[in-house]
Amino acid sequence: MEHTQQRVIHASTVSASSDEQAVISAAQRGDKQAFKALYHGHVGRVYALCFRLTGDKGLAEDATQEVFIQLFNKLSNFNGQSLFTTWLHSVTANVTVDYMRKQRGWVKRMFNLETSSAMTNVAESDSAEVDLEALILRLPERARMVFVLHAIEGYRHEEIAAMLGMAIGSSKAQFHRAKQLIKGWMGCEDE
Repeated sequence: MEHTQQRVIHASTVSASSDEQAVISAAQRGDKQAFKALYHGHVGRVYALCFRLTGDKGLAEDATQEVFIQLFNKLSNFNGQSLFTTWLHSVTANVTVDYMRKQRGWVKRMFNLETSSAMTNVAESDSAEVDLEALILRLPERARMVFVLHAIEGYRHEEIAAMLGMAIGSSKAQFHRAKQLIKGWMGCEDE
C-alpha cells in the first residue's frame, strides 16, 4: 500500500520557477503552507513597492497586509501567462493605490502629509552622497506615486493615469514636478 505524503512547502523552495509554479498551484488549491511560502518569498518585494508608493512605514505595512489579503482572494485569477512576480507587482500597485484612496480622508484628518516634519526633514550631511529614497519620500503624494510608478517601476503614463484616475497629461505633469523638486533639493541647476 502506497502512502501519500502531503508535501510541505517551505519559503526556500519558491526560488526556482518550476518549484514556484508548484507552490502557486498548491496555494490555488487552498494549501495554507503554500500560501505561507508565497508570502515569505515575496513579502519584502511587496513591502518595498508599498513603501515607495505610500511614503510611510505604517501605511506601507497596512497596504502590504491588504495586498496579501487580496492575493489570497485573487490567486485563482493567476493563469500563468505571465511571470508570477509580474502579476504580483501589478496586483501590489493596484491594491496599494486603492488602499491609499480609501485612507486618504482619514490620513488627511490625522496628518497633513505635505507639511509633516517626517516628509520635509531629510537628513542633511556634509558629504556629496544623496539619499534618493529620502528625497522621494519628501515628494507630495501624487507626484511621489507617479514618480515611483514611472521612474522606478517602469509603468507607462497611460497605465499610471488609469491606475490613479487622472489624465495622461496630469501623470506627465506630476512626473515633471517630481523631477524638478528632486533636482532642486539636490541643488542641481535646470537643464
